[in-house]
Amino acid sequence: MPIQSVRVLAITNQKGGVGKTTTAINLGTALAAIGEQVLVVDLDPQGNASTGLGIAPETRHVTTFDVLTGQATLASAGMATSVPGLSIVPSNSDLVGTDAALSTDGNRSFRLRDAVAALVATQGRSGTAPLTYVLIDCPPSLNLLTLNALAAADAVLVPVQCEFFALEGISQLKDTIDQIRATINPRLEIQGVVLTMHDARTTFSKEVAQNVRAFFGPKVYDTMIPRNVRVAEAPSHGKPILLYDYDSAGSQAYVKLATEIIERERHIKAA
Repeated sequence: MPIQSVRVLAITNQKGGVGKTTTAINLGTALAAIGEQVLVVDLDPQGNASTGLGIAPETRHVTTFDVLTGQATLASAGMATSVPGLSIVPSNSDLVGTDAALSTDGNRSFRLRDAVAALVATQGRSGTAPLTYVLIDCPPSLNLLTLNALAAADAVLVPVQCEFFALEGISQLKDTIDQIRATINPRLEIQGVVLTMHDARTTFSKEVAQNVRAFFGPKVYDTMIPRNVRVAEAPSHGKPILLYDYDSAGSQAYVKLATEIIERERHIKAA
């Protein structure tokens, strides 16, 4: 059975190229495939999550920029995807202007939090199935967009690439989360760390995984996302990997990750 309350997860890492957007797209799809109702919020000006879910740039008439600047609600900005149970609030380069647009707003770090609260308050009134997950795809930097995501989130999901610089910035990210918890979002926690682009054939990849597990302990998911060419190809076709090649190793890994996340959420709720 799906979890009934909305859980907001910010997918973030201040280091670029670690698989944040790939995780947002494919985790959202996997959660929807096993019965969850999922909204992806694309908070990266590059709009890659939107592209990867088949939302063409010319169709993004209402975006996360409109939501953050108060011109639209999350409900009105959401767009259906080809995956049943999965919708997305798309983004475009307008997001680059968020800092300037909100420069005099004392509430600027909480715009997304308030938008999520408004969405949750209206759930069920339209007759549609209530959301169970909101996944926020963050840009690879600590800026106003990321602050909005962390203020709105219940927890953070951290993708970490199995490569030489994997731990670079990880302690900084943990310090940032601690600071956000102490200042603007006391409920924020690390839900989990997912190892991405793992190559089980190499000793080095195994060593990186061991180092990350030593740093984060049980926060690291058992499921690791393998380095897989089909996962890399899927976004260019505007499809998540589960639609592009369901039987691939990468696709099955995201299904396992979704199941593991739900089990972890149930333990959190039961604690």
